[in-house]
Amino acid sequence: MGEQPIFTCNAHVFHIDPKTKRTWITASSKAIAVSFFYDSSRNLYRIISVEGSKAVINSTITPNMTFTQTSQKFGQWSDVRANTVYGLGFASEAELGKFIVKFQEVKEATKDALNKASANGNSAAASANASPITARASINSGDIFESGNLEPPLAPTNTITTSGKTDSPQHNISETNANNLNNELKQLSINNSSSSDGTVTSSAEQQLKYENERLKLALAQSSANAKKWEIELATLKSNNLRLTSALQESTANVDEWKRQLHSYKEENQRLKLRYQDLEAGKGAPQGNAAVAASNEITEELRREIVSLKSRIEGLEAELMNQEVELKAANKSLKDKQNDPMLKQMNTLCNQFNAQITELSGIHKEMEKLIHAQHKST
Repeated sequence: MGEQPIFTCNAHVFHIDPKTKRTWITASSKAIAVSFFYDSSRNLYRIISVEGSKAVINSTITPNMTFTQTSQKFGQWSDVRANTVYGLGFASEAELGKFIVKFQEVKEATKDALNKASANGNSAAASANASPITARASINSGDIFESGNLEPPLAPTNTITTSGKTDSPQHNISETNANNLNNELKQLSINNSSSSDGTVTSSAEQQLKYENERLKLALAQSSANAKKWEIELATLKSNNLRLTSALQESTANVDEWKRQLHSYKEENQRLKLRYQDLEAGKGAPQGNAAVAASNEITEELRREIVSLKSRIEGLEAELMNQEVELKAANKSLKDKQNDPMLKQMNTLCNQFNAQITELSGIHKEMEKLIHAQHKST
């Protein structure tokens, strides 16, 4: 190019995704040289970075450009003429700080040069010099990006696999075609010098664009939040169905245990009557046959009592397990104090406690019967 860089640093280069305009695409496979150049023939400054034969940055600095630091080691600026946003990832915050200082210096120098040209009344020269910088400020204005709304890439050094697929035709300029690039800039300057009024965008238009970008971001955020709440709602519905199923199963088990408990009570009453009959028969004279029959009945009664005791213990164990499950379900629904399902589960828990107490009483009564039977034999 024949120009010498006035400042050079190394950084990973990124371009904004031209489709989404919200994500970054890696433009360099590694940290490469990013340089500031001064074009004395056109009195303008440019930022240029080349990797191999590909120019990944070719940005003409204008007085309206702003470099924004979005994280500790990452910064970005918007180039309206190139219709893109450039991002740079540095190895340290100190290197980023140096780049910011140089960017500001070059920006001020560009502004001073334009002011001098305007003050001297050289409108034609000023227009020619300013065209590559400012005349395109209103071209493709609908694609201006709000630089503060972009997040830096999470890991600049590890996201380089897509750089080969995302090159923009505006940036595939080889070093051997630098003269063609300069001719293009000159032609753009000539074509746009006749319309100095188009170089300034009204504040109302800028405000509308800013509000439009804000609304787009708000809409995207709302959509993301809606999806998140849909997932949470589906999870809550699933949990509710699971708890409802567990409650129905517990209710069915309670009904079955009620029937078993009623059967055990009837069996216990029958054994009591037989035991009373045996006690009453002890007072009357008995023969050998009667004694043998009494012993047989006593042995049968003893076996039935042991069997009944085992069944009662099993039922108590099942009831205890069910109580543990209900307590766990009750704990998971502690935030639903007014839920009818919770009230029903509390009622069932109280019923289980009452049944366990009743079974405990039956168990003690059966132990007394067995103890009395042992004494009588």
